[in-house]
Amino acid sequence: MGSVEIAKKMIDKAVEAGADAVKFQTFQTDALVTKSAPKAEYQKKFGSKSKSQFEMLRKLQLNEDAHRKLMAYCKAKKITFLSSPFDLESIDLLSDLGIETFKIPSGEITNLPFLRKIGYLKKKVIMSTGMSDLGEIRAALDVLMKAGTVKENIIVLHCNTDYPTPTEDVNLRAMIAIKETFDVKVGYSDHTTGIEIPIAAAALGAEVIEKHFTLDRNAVGPDHKASLEPDEFKMMVRSIRNIKKALGNGIKKPSASEIKNRPIIRKSIVAARDIEQGEVFSEENITTKRPGAGISPMEWDKIIGKKAARNFKKDDLILL
Repeated sequence: MGSVEIAKKMIDKAVEAGADAVKFQTFQTDALVTKSAPKAEYQKKFGSKSKSQFEMLRKLQLNEDAHRKLMAYCKAKKITFLSSPFDLESIDLLSDLGIETFKIPSGEITNLPFLRKIGYLKKKVIMSTGMSDLGEIRAALDVLMKAGTVKENIIVLHCNTDYPTPTEDVNLRAMIAIKETFDVKVGYSDHTTGIEIPIAAAALGAEVIEKHFTLDRNAVGPDHKASLEPDEFKMMVRSIRNIKKALGNGIKKPSASEIKNRPIIRKSIVAARDIEQGEVFSEENITTKRPGAGISPMEWDKIIGKKAARNFKKDDLILL
């Protein structure tokens, strides 16, 4: 909203919520939009009374001094400062400020000079892909890589740029398609109203989750309605952290927490009734019951037909 003080409060809340980074938007209104460019429908519905994008954005623009103050504040709060440039001048500004990761907004994915300039920097890149198809993503990746950015430093975010995004239009499987098609790291930039979709994206393998964030969803501005308030954001972060832990390494074996339960929950071969020494084990005189401290039921066929080496009382573990 063009205010450094509001931005600092948002940084504080993001830190409290456990976010890894806060991302702003860097633009020079004169370089971003013509004075006659119309507002998007969601900007008309939820934004200020400004008649044009130019008029609206001019009020939201942060200057270089504001960037420096917010970067310093983020450093003090131990959270990463990121920003999306929206024009060539803003790329220069962020580069001069020492930004190491460049976020490419969805609207710039077909902007060849913009992509090429970021590619030349050879920095880490996070690229949103709202409104695009696989062909446009491929073309953008080609521009970045031909300019010098290595694919290993690029993360591609699946995204839908309707604010807020209808659930039926999210199409999370497209994130997997991007990963499989281009062999790149992927993530998800979310504009739905809740927290379940980004959590699901994390479960599907998203390495980055971007979510709009506000101190007050009822504030005047185009993005607040599709943003989370602090308590909701904190809940989303906590859920995503838990999902990351739960995904594990993919190796199927007993975990440290459950191994102790194996002898309690599994079964052993036991006497179904009293058995005398020398009696032949059969399906009539043995069965399977907990605990699993004796011979595994998987050895059943090996036990059938053998002779009892001693007397067994009912429920005794069968031992050879």
